[in-house]
Amino acid sequence: MKTFNVPTRETVSPANQALFDKLNKALGKVPNLYATMALSENALGTYLTLQGSKSSLKAKEKEVINLVVSQVNECAYCLSAHTAIAKLNGFTDEQILEIRSGAAAFDSKLNALAALTKSFVEHKGKPDAALVDDFFAAGYNNENLVDAIVVIGDKIITNYLHGVTQVPVDFPQAPALETANA
Repeated sequence: MKTFNVPTRETVSPANQALFDKLNKALGKVPNLYATMALSENALGTYLTLQGSKSSLKAKEKEVINLVVSQVNECAYCLSAHTAIAKLNGFTDEQILEIRSGAAAFDSKLNALAALTKSFVEHKGKPDAALVDDFFAAGYNNENLVDAIVVIGDKIITNYLHGVTQVPVDFPQAPALETANA
């Protein structure tokens, strides 16, 4: 398979250089997966707009989705990045591992979200109807459902990009789920 090198600021277009500068200022670095998006003239800007768009979901809810989708898709990069982000959002190591399994027994609303997200991804967009009912029974509404699907799509983009490029993970490595639960 083709090898992908992580683009540097000097090798990307002027528009992407400006995005690299903004990312460096905000994050202190340009994560490798974002840099890889700059292989396209438009993908990085488009993705950052999607990722930064308004949502009816809270940051913790988005991280539940990000962790579950990345686990189902076995994306080491996104699992590592979102484990770090989930910790910044107040989740413990144990909660993160549970979320990755598709559950969150410590919070009934997040549990419904995690289970539905897992079903969505495992069944290619056709979740178990009972899990949709559980999602609504937990207090979510139609707007939340649509926003959850957008976050799922966002994470699938990065999972797939890493799946094909295999660029180096530049976040602390997330533990393997089976090792962590052993």
